[in-house]
Amino acid sequence: MTLEQKLAVNPWPAGTAPVVFILDARNRFEKQLLERWIEHHSGAAAAAALRESQQLVLDLGDDRKGIDSTNIRNQLALAEATLVAPLRVAWTPPAAAIKTGPRLRDLVLGDARRPGPGRARRIAAREPQRLHLIIGKPDSLGNLRRRYQCKYGQDSTREDSSFAVFVARQAAIVLEIAERRLQGGRYKVPRYVAESLCSNRSYRQALDALAAEQGTTRAALLEEAAGYMKEMISVPSTFWLDVWARFNSFCLGLGYEKDIVYDRGAIEQMRQLVRDNPAMLLWTHKTYLDGMVVPKVLYDNDFPMPHMFGGANINFAGIGFLVHRAGGIFIKRSFSDNALYKLTLRHYIGYLMEKRFPMNWSFEGTRSRLGKLMPPRYGLLKYVLEACHTTDARDIHIIPISISYDLIRDVEEYATEQTGRGKGAESLRWFIGYVRSLARPMGKIYMEIGKPVVLPQAPEPDDTLALSKIAFEVAVEANRVTPITFPSLVTMSLLGAAPKALTEEEVIEELGALLRWAEQRQLRISRDFDRSYADNLQGLLGIMINEGIVTRYDEGPEVVYGIALEQHPVASYYRNTVIHFFVNKAIIELALVKSTETDDAVALDVFWAEVDELRDLFKFEFFYAPRAQFHREIRAELARYQPDWETLPAQGSGGFTQLLLGMTPLVAHVTLLTYAEAYSVVSDLVARLPAEASMDEQGCVAQALKLGRQLYLQRRISSESSIGKLLFRNGYQLLQHRQLVTGGDADVGQRRQALARQLRDLKRRLEVIRAIGLTGRDRFKEQQT
Repeated sequence: MTLEQKLAVNPWPAGTAPVVFILDARNRFEKQLLERWIEHHSGAAAAAALRESQQLVLDLGDDRKGIDSTNIRNQLALAEATLVAPLRVAWTPPAAAIKTGPRLRDLVLGDARRPGPGRARRIAAREPQRLHLIIGKPDSLGNLRRRYQCKYGQDSTREDSSFAVFVARQAAIVLEIAERRLQGGRYKVPRYVAESLCSNRSYRQALDALAAEQGTTRAALLEEAAGYMKEMISVPSTFWLDVWARFNSFCLGLGYEKDIVYDRGAIEQMRQLVRDNPAMLLWTHKTYLDGMVVPKVLYDNDFPMPHMFGGANINFAGIGFLVHRAGGIFIKRSFSDNALYKLTLRHYIGYLMEKRFPMNWSFEGTRSRLGKLMPPRYGLLKYVLEACHTTDARDIHIIPISISYDLIRDVEEYATEQTGRGKGAESLRWFIGYVRSLARPMGKIYMEIGKPVVLPQAPEPDDTLALSKIAFEVAVEANRVTPITFPSLVTMSLLGAAPKALTEEEVIEELGALLRWAEQRQLRISRDFDRSYADNLQGLLGIMINEGIVTRYDEGPEVVYGIALEQHPVASYYRNTVIHFFVNKAIIELALVKSTETDDAVALDVFWAEVDELRDLFKFEFFYAPRAQFHREIRAELARYQPDWETLPAQGSGGFTQLLLGMTPLVAHVTLLTYAEAYSVVSDLVARLPAEASMDEQGCVAQALKLGRQLYLQRRISSESSIGKLLFRNGYQLLQHRQLVTGGDADVGQRRQALARQLRDLKRRLEVIRAIGLTGRDRFKEQQT
């Protein structure tokens, strides 16, 4: 379509009312083009309706400049029937650039969607298909005055400057809506947020209350809050969103396959939820790359840009600039004693939720150096829900997202951190080194979307119990949709056999048993899991062998695979990403072993007592269903092997033994041994203390790292994966829970000794289950008889 054909579209609103055109023009060329467009049709419009018109030229493209209300307010003292009609010139990039994203020349010449006057003239002459004349939905001055009065509780005639800014913001919004039909839904961004917040009635009332409390004025607080807003409020633009998307694709593509594995249907369902409801996208956190995966997938699917929270630690030169202009919201690490900062952040979040801009951040506290999901912290979730409560948001959708990887660059670093080595500080130099380190094959990335946790309304801000229940539901759903991947099953199989290596045939057999077990229970398995892995085992294991996680020995008659002892912490990480699927079965196996060592008459009671004891013992490691549901899950799992399993002890000796032997694959030793060994280290520490002595967490962890190393060298614990700060901290929590860290009680020494004996017995039973797997079930049967 030529420029003349585009100018043929009439920009005048229908009807006879006077018109005020707001021309969103960034330069003289755009201003002249819009004036020419209006003039092109003004004769016909005036002849038909004898209409009057005025024109206001504004540059609404840069939120950081603010809006100068001087020219606007002088033009708005008109009849209420006067129509305000916004117009804009929009530009699209060349067709090739749309596919490739921003190029280096765009960083030099500027955004192709925001050309300067000279460049704009050349594009209009040579590539008119890239020029578009945009008409924003017009509205009457009377309606705009009523909306202003309703929203801010102020008289537009007395607050003419504030009303003028409001009109300009509304013009920018309707122009953005119109242009988004051209550019795409991914470019939906909030405009003039700071101005909107400063005019917001509830924010101003909250400032008045805080000013009275602190003995200051609202104006003084607004001046201080302006600095906070500049720091925290994201200022996204189409150009930087494109740059961020290309940067994400570049970083992820260094080591991972191009296509992220996800369900497009789930993306479309989420699009509908986000469009109609205030929404939060909470993703599991495993690596720094997580913050690139969700934005990339959503960008590729033309999804509205989600705002992402980030800590001030990554707001360093270069990357901080880019993220801040691509939806990143940087917040202080600690601001509990800064009432104005908290107030401003809460209202900013409330504004975004009200306008249906989804929040997007890693589920705080859940990032684990061990691979499994950790208990969540509630900081950001609390502030977002407080904001929803303040704005009376309804039907809030919290959408869990699980991000998984075949392999992760950071795991070796995580493993060494757990031995006590400090974490390096983030900086631009560190980030460049990190990105360079990604350039090695690491397989695929998986993104799964869980069922949303829906809140009819936000809980009361001080209702900590409700908050913890919400976080628990989100974590459980995130675990449920975490997919089982090939590396997670391989490491589980090989760690279960360690220190023994497995032949190729044995690896295939073990993988098949685990996969069948998962499929029968309809667990989430990665969508592209290759069921024909037996035909291409060496290729699938190749990356893991190259990374040194799996060892392959082929100089004997048979090829064997194993995991070297020094690689157990790394391999355990990948095993732990799916360990939650196997915890119930592991508890069953351990409880069965204990019940086989008692009289048949009490075997069933012993079984259930041990099930509950193990559930409590590992309560700081795993998420469980409520007790009644948990018992139903245990019964359902056992019924798969033997429908009348509870009657077996009464049928004669060895009933539970036979049940255990038929429960292939056995998983207790590969699932819980790491935690049992780590807990035994901290329990041995307190068992050695005098009854009157106490132990603090920091001292416990420091001593446990040393004792754990000693016990490993003595081979009293099986691998270095059982030595780690997180494991020992959770072990200390168990001691606190059982009131064993503070000395002085008459029986505390005995109870400490009792826990140490309990954990030693637990390790013994885990070795029994390991022996079944290593020596064969038939030999174990002979030993039992």
